[in-house]
Amino acid sequence: MGVFVFLPLVLPLTAWPMARLAEHHLHPRIATRVLAGLGAVLALCSSLCLCLLAIVGTAQLPGNPLPDRWADPEVRAAVPHDEVVGKAAIAALIAVAVACSTLVLRHRRVRRQAARALRGLPATQVAVLPDAVPYAYTLAEGRKRGRIIVSTGMLDALDARERRALFAHERAHLAGRHHRYSVMTGLAARANPFLRPLRTSVAYTIERWADEDAALRVNDRRVTAHAVGKAALMSHASPRPGLVSFAATGPVPRRVAALLGPAPVMRTWPPTFTAVGLAVWVAATGAAVSAMSSANSAVTMIAILRAATPL
Repeated sequence: MGVFVFLPLVLPLTAWPMARLAEHHLHPRIATRVLAGLGAVLALCSSLCLCLLAIVGTAQLPGNPLPDRWADPEVRAAVPHDEVVGKAAIAALIAVAVACSTLVLRHRRVRRQAARALRGLPATQVAVLPDAVPYAYTLAEGRKRGRIIVSTGMLDALDARERRALFAHERAHLAGRHHRYSVMTGLAARANPFLRPLRTSVAYTIERWADEDAALRVNDRRVTAHAVGKAALMSHASPRPGLVSFAATGPVPRRVAALLGPAPVMRTWPPTFTAVGLAVWVAATGAAVSAMSSANSAVTMIAILRAATPL
């Protein structure tokens, strides 16, 4: 096996500088979409690489992953096998499958628990729960717009303008379908541990995205900053882990500082000869090379099998 086939497993390292610089220099909306898309591509390539290594590495072993009609001696002889790499790839694939399944099941369980808490309440977009513990979060409901869940403790702690900022923030989460980006980067981080910085950065940029939309809606960045800071001081943790919460996700002091500063400039692509521009190009190049490496390995494997046995 050549070194080239292992590139998709290590190229996610190129996303690290992008993750750190994008959250500081790109508009939160652009940063979220770019980082989530980059993570999805790199995770898919990494998983495909593991599948190819499992097939190629165990081609000479009895009970290998090759289909029975492809398990021909000529095929096995043509494949540059490596038993150690193949077995390690199978173990890694099992670990990835278990980790991703655990995340999906946990999200479903949390959403079912949140849905049960809303039983008996009017089917309005905003559901107020009689609870002295201050919290506010969103609950996405399939293709529907979703609902905003807020406790009476949170409403009592905020004044009228801060409550407007809170609801504008949560509506931004629903309108932007931010839970999808959160789940996408969570799955990517479990597919390849090198993508964990993307998950942390996207968790922050999602909240910044909603903060900026809320500040624009209420037309007051300082009020929005006060609402975020006050909610963070009262909320020690989200009552529903895994849901997008007003104050529990992302570094709150950085969010408040960003809101007290000027509004970020909307740019689809940063200037090339800057730190963030170079980071974007490095990450984009890494994703492209990873995708080409995975595609090349897949095409080569299919060509070998097609030449040896009819598909």
